[in-house]
Order: sequence, then C-alpha cells, then structure tokens
Amino acid sequence: MTSSPSTTSAESAPPGDPAPTSASSGRHQYGLSKPVFFVSGGIVLVAVALALLLPDAFNAFIGFVNTAVVQGIGWYYVLIVTLFVGFSLFVALSRLGEVRLGRDDEEPEYGLFSWFSMLFAAGMGIGLVFWGAAEPLSFFAGEGTIPPTNTGLPEQERAQAAMGQTFLHWGLHAWGIYVIVGLAVAYATHRRGRPISIRWALEPVLGRRTNTWIGDVIDITAVVGTLFGVATSLGFGVNQIFAGLQHIGVIPEGMEWLKIVFVVVITALATMSAASGVDKGIKMLSNANMALAALLMVAVLILGPTLFLLRDVVAGIGYYIANFIQLSFQTMPFFGSQGAEWLNGWTVNYWGWWISWSPFVGVFIARISRGRTVREFIVGVLLVPTLVTILWFTIMGGTAISQMVLRGLDLRQDDGTIDPNVALFDMFANLPGGPVLSGVAILLVTIFFITSADSGAFVVDMIAHRGDPHPPRITRIFWASASGVIAAALIGVGIMTGGDTSGMTALQALALLAAAPFSLVMLGMMYSTYRSLSREVRVMERLELKLRQREFIEEFGDDFTERIHDQVITTLDETGAIPVVDPGEDGDGGARTRLGRRRAPKRRG
Repeated sequence: MTSSPSTTSAESAPPGDPAPTSASSGRHQYGLSKPVFFVSGGIVLVAVALALLLPDAFNAFIGFVNTAVVQGIGWYYVLIVTLFVGFSLFVALSRLGEVRLGRDDEEPEYGLFSWFSMLFAAGMGIGLVFWGAAEPLSFFAGEGTIPPTNTGLPEQERAQAAMGQTFLHWGLHAWGIYVIVGLAVAYATHRRGRPISIRWALEPVLGRRTNTWIGDVIDITAVVGTLFGVATSLGFGVNQIFAGLQHIGVIPEGMEWLKIVFVVVITALATMSAASGVDKGIKMLSNANMALAALLMVAVLILGPTLFLLRDVVAGIGYYIANFIQLSFQTMPFFGSQGAEWLNGWTVNYWGWWISWSPFVGVFIARISRGRTVREFIVGVLLVPTLVTILWFTIMGGTAISQMVLRGLDLRQDDGTIDPNVALFDMFANLPGGPVLSGVAILLVTIFFITSADSGAFVVDMIAHRGDPHPPRITRIFWASASGVIAAALIGVGIMTGGDTSGMTALQALALLAAAPFSLVMLGMMYSTYRSLSREVRVMERLELKLRQREFIEEFGDDFTERIHDQVITTLDETGAIPVVDPGEDGDGGARTRLGRRRAPKRRG
C-alpha cells in the first residue's frame, strides 16, 4: 500500500485556518511569556500563602466551593469523559487514524519502550503504587467506601465488582482524557508546526485570537493546575514513603520532620533530571521505573496466589467489558444522598483529577510522540496502559482481597477503614520476602515522583516560554524547585499543627476546581481535532483519486484508445457513414469534417 500523499501544505488547512508553518522556520518567536509566567506565579504564591497562613479557613472555603461545583456538574463529568473515550475509539478505527503526527515519511522520535515508559510514568505511575491494593480493598470491605450499588452483594460478587469499579477509574476513561489533550497538541505541534502549548491546539476554533489574552488565560489555567497537582501529589506521596519506611521498621515513631528531608531530596533529584532534558534524565528514569515496576509485579504474581491471580485477570477483563457501558454512565440517582456522596467522592473526583492533570500529561506525551500516526498514538496512550493497569490492580488488589476472602486475614484499620498509605505494605507483609517487596515499592514510588516532578517542570516551562520544546535550563530548575518548596512548606505547617493536612487538601481542591473550566477547553480541542483531521482525510482522498486516475491512464491508456478506435471504425462500416469534407467557410482554406450517409443512386424511368 502506498503512503498517503503529504498534506502539510496550505491546502490541508481547514477553511479560515492559518496555513501550516514550520515551527523552526522562525515565524514563532520563542521566549518567556510574561503574562503566563508572572500571573501563574502570582496565583500560586497567593494560594500557597493562604494555605500556609490560614490552612483551616482556606481549606474550608475551597472545599465548600469545590463540593458545590462537583455536586452540580458531576453528571456532566460522567457524560463528557465517556464522550472522550468514544471519540478516541472512533478516530483510531476510522481513516482519521492514518494521519501522521509529523511529516508523512517521518519515523517516531523515541523507541516504543521508551515512549511508553515516559507516558506511563508521567500519566499515573504514582497513583498505581499508592492505590494498587488500597482502592480494590476500599470498594470491597472499607467502612464507608463500598459503592452503594455493591453493599448488598455476596462477598464473592462484591470482590469482582470492586475490581471492576477500580478498572473504571484507572482504565480507558482516565487515558481517554489524556488522549484528547495529547492528540490535539501533538497534531498542532508536529503536523502544523505550531509551538507546544495548549492554546495552539484550539487554533481552528480561536483563529487569530489564539495568540491574544484568550490564549494566555488558557495557558495560565494549565500552568496553575499542573503546579498544584504536582505539588500536592508530591506531598501526599511523601506521606506514603514515610509510612512504608515506618512499616518495615526503618524509621521510628516521632520523626515526622524527615518528611521535609524526603521532599528536599526528591525535589533535588527531579531538578537534576529536568535540567538534563527529556533525552537523558527523564527517559532514563522512566525506563528504569518501568523495569522496576514490572519486576515488582512479577514477583508478587509468583510469591502470591499465582493461579488465582491468572484466573482473576481473565475474569476481571470479562467483567470490565461486560459492564463497561453501565459503569461508564453510572450516576446512582436512586441512591439519594448516599449515592451522590459516594459518586462525588470517588468517580467524579477521579474525572476532575484526571482533567486537571491532562494539560501536564497531554503536553508531555505530545512532546514525545512525534512521528507516530494518530492510530498508533491512540492505541499506545489508550489501550496499552489500560491493559497494564488491569494487570497491576489485579495482581496487587487481587492479592490483597484474596488474603481477606480465602485466608481470613483482615487488612482494615481498627475503625474498619482502609488506609491507603499502608494498605500495600500490609499486603506485602503476608507474602514471603515482604520487607524486600516493601523496599522495592518505596523505591518505585520515589522514582515515580521524580519522573512526575521533572516532566511537570518541563511542561510548565514549555508553556511559559510560548511553547518552546527546549526551554532554558534555569527556568526548568525554577519550576522543579517551586513544586518541592510548596510541598515542603505545606508538610512543615502540617507537622507544626499536629499533622494537619488542610493546606495541602485545599491546594488539591484548587486543582480539581481548575478542571471545570478546562473541560470546556477539552471539548474545543475535540472539535478542533476532528475538524483538522477530517480536512486532511478529504485532501488525502482527492489526491489518492487523482493518483489512481493517472495510474489507470498510464497502464491502460493506449489499449483503451485502440479499442475505441476499432469500435468507431466498426460502427462506421455498419451504418454506412463516411467522412464528408466541407470547404472552410472562413476563407482560410481550412476544411471541416462531418459524418454523412451514402445515398442510394436514383432510378431512371
């Protein structure tokens, strides 16, 4: 099959859209965007100051606003996230998926393993370790966390439903959100030559207003959401690292101040990785992390109930597929306030969290996806991580649930709840080599945090520098350090106030609030992507038609002409028509030929 004709010319641009240009041609002048940099920095500074000085009041206010927003638009989140998944699958399965994110003859910039490792580490590697055992356990037996739809189910059915609900939160829907942002930015950047920034993904909608204050507001929202997300994730992740080290006896009680040391060390490593760039630090750490995660997963599979887990993987995939539609539109309207409270605390909270992270993850995976087709991009970002996620949660969560169901162990706290900080380590403690597994998990969490922090700093700096794919090293160091300083400051205040995490919770709620307006931006991205890809496909089809016509004429033209000539002669002979030459009437000596019919001679007499 011949490759599709190139459509990166002005002909491929949708009507009214600016013609594609090369980002390296000099048309786009990179440099620090002062409105994006200083306004984003100001918002972050004010929010962090309030979180530090008035943690309880600030958290109460932001929590009230966030709860009101979530309760009011929870149904909307459920609907649009499912729409994102459907759109992604439609694009991948249609001719739209044939468009290449770059020149038509361009090869992928990164190898398959490195590409997948980087996008997975940036996307949700941290959460997989944090919630690997805790979320399935929470939905199975946690006090107050079992879905209302599952409370009356027998133990075996409740266990299967708990795994299915976990797959919903971490599977196709989560990665479908990343596909929308990543694909829109990747197409604008690699196919149309635009800078790597959120605003340029909306160029088919905004037109000439893309590079105005409207674009600045979009980029500011992305920067603020990313910073808050990375900082709060770093803070909560350090709590898990600390709890894990206490669990295996490395750290005694009463040394909470070590959390600040952990933040400083992780931030320093992330800063060095961000300073070295994508091709060195981020790529190397991501590859190492994926190998370490695979090693841990295989070790638990072998040391745990191996046959049970293999059967559970197959059963879990079947349950997820069979209940996919019902789970996708789950809003629990007939469960009253109990259903709404659970849904807003889990599913809607997840959709808002993934949306708030989508600028960071989307821009990063767009940055590393040059040279891949749209279909490769969607399959790599949507389907492959979902399968890995199912494997991870089945092995970690399935092992934990099997310990409760089949071995009669209780992994709950004294009050019947599941503590996500220690649930994974409690499960490891019941396996051979538990302390070693816990140590590997702690190392894995640490590296995942480094890769998230360094890639987050890289993305923020690209946006702050007008989409520069290679932003200055000094500002990359600044953004990486800023996320660590925020986390350290919030943890320090929490230690001084007796372990209070109100300030950090408030920043997390702010990140979730940013998801509401950004969801509208994502709808615009989806429309822009469809419009641009559809235009490209129409141009491809026209060029392919012309190519087929030309090949047909070259192949059969002479034979076709001879056949027509023979048919004309045969027809003339059969009808008796003969060429009749008339003298030209224009006096230039020319002649015109017409067909006449022989007349039979007249009879005399």
